[in-house]
Amino acid sequence: MHDAAALIAELRSYVADERVLEAIAAVPRERFVSPGLRDRAYENSALSIGCGQTISQPLVVARMTEMLAPRPDDRVLDVGTGSGYHAAVLAQLAGHVWSIERHGRLSRRAARSLQEAGIDNVTLVVGDGTRGLPKSAPFDAINVAAAGSADALSELEEQLAPGGRLVAPISAEQQRLMMTTRTSAGLERRYFEEVRFVPLVRDR
Repeated sequence: MHDAAALIAELRSYVADERVLEAIAAVPRERFVSPGLRDRAYENSALSIGCGQTISQPLVVARMTEMLAPRPDDRVLDVGTGSGYHAAVLAQLAGHVWSIERHGRLSRRAARSLQEAGIDNVTLVVGDGTRGLPKSAPFDAINVAAAGSADALSELEEQLAPGGRLVAPISAEQQRLMMTTRTSAGLERRYFEEVRFVPLVRDR
């Protein structure tokens, strides 16, 4: 069984922000994986959580968090709650996190996991994450844990505050991480490393 210290040591080769590594270390990942997989909680790999979803690989969570660079007073939107693990990591660094999930069963399980982990600055919502949460916008940072086209992110990008950042996997020939920043000149998009995520699904 891997332990948290070994995982952090592995991530340090790829993640420069010590605040992010401290956030990863502070979250008990075993609380967010399925009971039958808890002996694998600190492997640097994605694990099934049911409903066709996964808890993301810690390295990907760390890199996306590093790119978002949440600050202590930031309002963060997390699209695709899944297990609640990514929201839990973001919550270590931000003022408050709103996390939205299509599957009610996963959202309820995430609520229990967050409570067990002692994390109380996350608000969970069941709904269509592609539409964001306009009533709670604007957000300083938006994390999207499912892959779609860049065009599918337009409603989310509209909910960015000035200087706000959005990080999402973009599907094309190969999935890549993309970061959108709202600048004084408009939206700026940059592309980064290859990743693999479940599809971003929009409710009709």
